[in-house]
Amino acid sequence: MPNIQLPHKHGQMIEKQIDHIPENSYFQAASDIFKLLSDNNRLQIFWLLCHCEECVINISAIMEMSSPAVSHHLKTLKAGKLITSRRDGKEVYYKAADTNQSRLLHHIIEELVEITCPIP
Repeated sequence: MPNIQLPHKHGQMIEKQIDHIPENSYFQAASDIFKLLSDNNRLQIFWLLCHCEECVINISAIMEMSSPAVSHHLKTLKAGKLITSRRDGKEVYYKAADTNQSRLLHHIIEELVEITCPIP
């Protein structure tokens, strides 16, 4: 970052930290991930898929939502690379992606809402 002259001096030595602020693109990437999980139903679907692989019809039944609504949430999560899918005949199964981001988000969700995995 360029040499910034702050208008107010509060004695907190923030000037030393300015050079270490990550680029905006890093914060944008994090913001995009949080947007993916900004819907409580999508958040619950993601949490569920962290624990099992499941098809749209069963997720719909669990969530008490229509299949098109669930499919919309799955499409959003998949576009964000938080879940993956595989086809077996006519059926498509979804599960959480095997990535550090997905595992970290799963952990964060459980910590924030004080729930635990049914199976460690």
